[in-house]
Amino acid sequence: MSDLKEDFLSELHTAHTQASKCPPPKRVTTFFNELLGLLFPEFASTRYTERVKLEAQYVSLKKELRGILDLNSDCLKSQQPGIVDRIFDDLPSIRQKLMLDIEAICEGDPAARNTSEVIRSYPGFYAIATYRFANHLLNLGIRLIPRILSENAHRRTGIDIHPGASIGDHFCIDHGTGIVIGETTEIGSHVKVYQGVTLGAMSVNKEDAKKKRHPTIGDHVVLYANATILGGETIIGERSVIGGNVWLTKSVPAGSRIYYQAKMTNSDGDTDLITIK
Repeated sequence: MSDLKEDFLSELHTAHTQASKCPPPKRVTTFFNELLGLLFPEFASTRYTERVKLEAQYVSLKKELRGILDLNSDCLKSQQPGIVDRIFDDLPSIRQKLMLDIEAICEGDPAARNTSEVIRSYPGFYAIATYRFANHLLNLGIRLIPRILSENAHRRTGIDIHPGASIGDHFCIDHGTGIVIGETTEIGSHVKVYQGVTLGAMSVNKEDAKKKRHPTIGDHVVLYANATILGGETIIGERSVIGGNVWLTKSVPAGSRIYYQAKMTNSDGDTDLITIK
């Protein structure tokens, strides 16, 4: 074996021996998908029509989560006594929030025939469900696992919601591909977001990591396709409508209607500024 290869293998061996224990992403995402199937039979690969089998799956998933948390050694909260019981005790409230989200999607999309269709096939539902559970874990002080979950949803749906964001009830994502919702974003209740929307930061400087970097969206706001709203001090007032392709870095008051403006040249060669509604 050449000295170069020997040095490289030694470097890899050192990296493997010094790396902290962490749960494999596939194990984490498999657990979540099975948990989502327990909460919503429409999503499940197995229907638990017998109560004893449903209870057995409930217990099995608790044990699996305990095993996953045991591998999350760098996060002290993962080792906290009773943490698994606390997470599962909060499942009813998480499911109730998701029922409101499903209702919002059904009401907001004329193409949605029923709740079963939303649960089975809508990427927005999967992304929101992942966010709700990941956000719950993060609020309990559990690290890493929420990011594994959110990045899996990102790969699967094209929707990137940081688990640290704050999102109110009755949240609707329509289509969804390309949506980015940053870590310190605050979204109110009854908000509808279309594909390509970015709720981002004005800066990516590491020294701003602990600051509020992302916008605040009020209740009953609609954000149309490819709107970009940036900055921690940017507030979109309640019941506002932000049109497609709008770029915003300043706050707008409640009830605003913000649309994209473009130049149009007519047949006489004159150029006019038009508002696209």
